[in-house]
Amino acid sequence: MSDLHLRTATPSDALPVLAFWRVAAEGTSISDDRAGVERLIARDPGALLLAERDGDLVGTVIAGFDGWRCHLYRLAVHPDVRRQGVATALLDAAERRFTALGGRRGDAMVLERNERAQHAWSAAGYTRESRWRRWTKPLTS
Repeated sequence: MSDLHLRTATPSDALPVLAFWRVAAEGTSISDDRAGVERLIARDPGALLLAERDGDLVGTVIAGFDGWRCHLYRLAVHPDVRRQGVATALLDAAERRFTALGGRRGDAMVLERNERAQHAWSAAGYTRESRWRRWTKPLTS
C-alpha cells in the first residue's frame, strides 16, 4: 500500500468529505452540510485535516482551535483501512497544529455508544472526563 498523504481541506473538498462521513463516521451533526463544511474551512482553514492514499480520501479529523481550547471532531477512517495508522497520523498532525498555535490540551467529542472510537481515543492517550457532560441547544437564525 502506498504512503499516506495528509493535507488541509479546501472548499472543493466539502462534498467529498460529506460523502466520506456517510461511509466512515458515526452519526451526523446539525452542520453536516455543504455550507457547514465550507464555513469551517473559511473560518479556520487549517482545521479540517484529510488523509489520502492513492488519491482516495481515507480519513479525516477536525482540529479546531478557538484561541483557548483545542477541540477534536470527526476523527473518521474508512472501514477498509482501519488499524493501519491513519487515525494515528491524523491525531499526530492535529496535536502538532495545536502545539504550534499555543494549545495545551486536546479534547474530543466521542459518542457514548461508539465503543470502537472510545478504544481508539484511549489508545491515542486520551482519557474520559467523567465529570463533564455536553449541553447543546440548536440556534435559529
